[in-house]
Amino acid sequence: MTHPSDSEKGILHPREQARHRSLSRLTPGPDAGRFVEWYWIVEWDLDAPYTAEVLPFPAVNVTFEQPGGAFVNGVCTRKFERELSGRGRAFGVKFWAGGFGAITGLDVGSFRDEVLPLTAVFPDGDRLADLIFEAESDVRRRAVFEAFLRDHLAPPDPSYELVREIVSTMAADRLVARVDEITERFDVPIRTLQRLFRRYVGVGPKWVLRRYRLHDGAELLAKGEVAELAELSASLGYFDQAHFSKEFKQQIGLTPAEYAARAAAERQVTYR
Repeated sequence: MTHPSDSEKGILHPREQARHRSLSRLTPGPDAGRFVEWYWIVEWDLDAPYTAEVLPFPAVNVTFEQPGGAFVNGVCTRKFERELSGRGRAFGVKFWAGGFGAITGLDVGSFRDEVLPLTAVFPDGDRLADLIFEAESDVRRRAVFEAFLRDHLAPPDPSYELVREIVSTMAADRLVARVDEITERFDVPIRTLQRLFRRYVGVGPKWVLRRYRLHDGAELLAKGEVAELAELSASLGYFDQAHFSKEFKQQIGLTPAEYAARAAAERQVTYR
């Protein structure tokens, strides 16, 4: 079974991207792992600019970029595009959905689709950034960040733990297609679920569910594992292929058929 930290979900045109940048991930320690899902490291050294595209997870990321600085990236509801040029690297912290809100006490929905300086959330963020940039390895950077987190860890929060369990179910179970299935499975009233998601995740439960199903669809199309789009649409819980194609194009910029064709062409290319 593929570990989540090895997944290409959310990465658009993964084979193409891999030719322009490297990506590696680190798992968190047990204490930080209550809130952090993984650490990611991207490096690039390019002769010509390349635009990397990602369909983001419903999660907050903290990023340390060289050159650039240190930032808190709120949940992004649109396709994320980043032009990579010259030489650079980024060390990122991907929190579990709800994890950043649980640590900080912030209403994560208040900075949805925004990028904030790290110091806007953590007054001592400049010192943390200096230590991250001075560290000699990514393993050491992880240790620095987790030492910082130990001073900010929140006590156990049953509401956050419930949100994390619900979101994990949404991500893992492709058969879950409607929010009412979640309310029934977890015995949570819809208004309570909406309030919890607003506070901890930053977006509503329906949006989270649809985003994970789009992740599933894009991943299967990129791997060439789809025989019929109608069958894929039905398996992801869409009313019909037209609804799936419309939402896919709105979020990704290509129809499922166009995305599959581009992926197929990329798989045929041989690189030395």
